[in-house]
Amino acid sequence: MTGKDIRYWREKILETGIYLLDKGLVTGTWGNISVRISENLFAITPSGRNYRTIQPDDIVIVNASGETVEGHLSPSSELPLHLAVYAARPDIGGIVHTHSVFASACAVSRRAIPPIIEDLVQLAGGEISVAPYALPGTQQLADNAVHALASKFAVLLANHGVVACGKTLNEAMTAAELVEKAAQIFSWAQLLGGAVPLSEEDVAGMHSFYLEHYRQRQGG
Repeated sequence: MTGKDIRYWREKILETGIYLLDKGLVTGTWGNISVRISENLFAITPSGRNYRTIQPDDIVIVNASGETVEGHLSPSSELPLHLAVYAARPDIGGIVHTHSVFASACAVSRRAIPPIIEDLVQLAGGEISVAPYALPGTQQLADNAVHALASKFAVLLANHGVVACGKTLNEAMTAAELVEKAAQIFSWAQLLGGAVPLSEEDVAGMHSFYLEHYRQRQGG
């Protein structure tokens, strides 16, 4: 791993953070982003810093034990959550944690987002479950999230927000956007008499097609 590689991922994370702000998926300094650089090296946003004011060198590089390898700022307080997901899911290369409005509404009402819309189902793999509440930054929150995430690519954190994952950081960002879109559709559908979920067979088939074919077309 070269310094050039690390620089690339620092810049990519910063670019993603600004995109999150522009899309209204986070506000101020909340939310966090990380990337798996190698088996034992990760890049993550610093704690309590605005994406519009930080520089690439402010992105913190840590190892699998959570020790800072490179960087002068403290890593995000949700570092245990990110590392727990990476440890449990070697297929995941990027994580985006957002506080988007409609998805957070589902999280605070402890309502899972059912498999109602095809694009999210294809990427995420089914219902977006709600992990039981735990205080932010704790190992309990990390454990709850990993358990509720299981083999899918997104999970709601009760009274908190969304953890979206992907093989790449771009895919994780797409997952975060799709979760918010599906949460909005779900909320509105409830006003029209209720959302009708897709069948388990259709969900499995579409997710399989995404993993085996469509992901490659998207460069995921």
